[in-house]
Amino acid sequence: MITAVVILNWNGEKYLQQFLPILLKYTQRPDVEIVVADNASTDNSMEILKNNFPTVRTILFDKNYGFAGGYNKALEQIEADYFVLLNSDVEVTVNWIDPLLEFMENNQDVAAIQPKILSYFKRKSFEHAGASGGFIDKYGFPFCRGRVFGTTETDKGQYDEVSDIFWATGACMMVRASLFKKVGGLDDEFFAHMEEIDLCWRFKSRGYRVCSVPQSVVYHIGGGTLNAENPHKTYLNFRNNLLMLYKNLPNNLLESTLSSKMIFDYVAALQFFLTGKFKNAHSVIKARTDFFKMRPDFEEKRNENLLYATKDSVPEIYQRSVVYDYYFRRKKTYTSLGIEQKKQDR
Repeated sequence: MITAVVILNWNGEKYLQQFLPILLKYTQRPDVEIVVADNASTDNSMEILKNNFPTVRTILFDKNYGFAGGYNKALEQIEADYFVLLNSDVEVTVNWIDPLLEFMENNQDVAAIQPKILSYFKRKSFEHAGASGGFIDKYGFPFCRGRVFGTTETDKGQYDEVSDIFWATGACMMVRASLFKKVGGLDDEFFAHMEEIDLCWRFKSRGYRVCSVPQSVVYHIGGGTLNAENPHKTYLNFRNNLLMLYKNLPNNLLESTLSSKMIFDYVAALQFFLTGKFKNAHSVIKARTDFFKMRPDFEEKRNENLLYATKDSVPEIYQRSVVYDYYFRRKKTYTSLGIEQKKQDR
């Protein structure tokens, strides 16, 4: 079985110099290939790869196709049984890939997995983008085992068991190549943000599992391309969340969920406005406007998803509002939400 570890790079020369040597050191397996796909970087990334890492395969693009489009184009050119989508700002650890490969080999019904993601700067804390596995609530708000909104937990081994999750983070995701292609890969039109959640939703609705395998550990810097309060990031997150809901929700939940989401979005826009983040407020409104413009073009994708879905109900979707529980019921951690208990009760 061949595995391709694929780093999608865009002006990441600093991270390539810092983390690629560690990846090469700790991924010395004859059945694993390391590939860097470059989204038309304008820095010295290609010179660094050519001079310092001549054994690493490179794939060059003519422009920046974003996270989704870049990975789709790269993976089309790679023959492997498993793909690992790895951010350039991730530090892997000794034998990091072995538990992932072993788990995928032993669980043929699993489409995608992720390791435990810890913070590069706060080594004992979970990292925002993925932590120990991702979930969404009934309105599409994402959260993780180890991170709910801005509250990030210290890793005390509380999420060290292998667990079924809703989404695996694009920061470090191993995916079964055949299933990645079968469900259509990442959605190019998302460009970046929430594309991995959309992908995992398609896996889940078609009866495949997505899991967290915390026996593998990596450290993630996060925010390497766009920081958390960048207005463009705000725009992509809000727009893509709406597109994701439209593509994947069953008919009986679609309109009611989108109506509720409208209220959440306008409250978020008001909060941005009242705190002086006027560009972010504008981004939320623009995201909603553009979603309605794009919605007709996504009808075919929605119909395809509904056609191939084998179930309407996905157990890993939290059937409450995580926003309400976090801000009003003061449930700040994954454990306090009671999801694991509900799993045991089923």
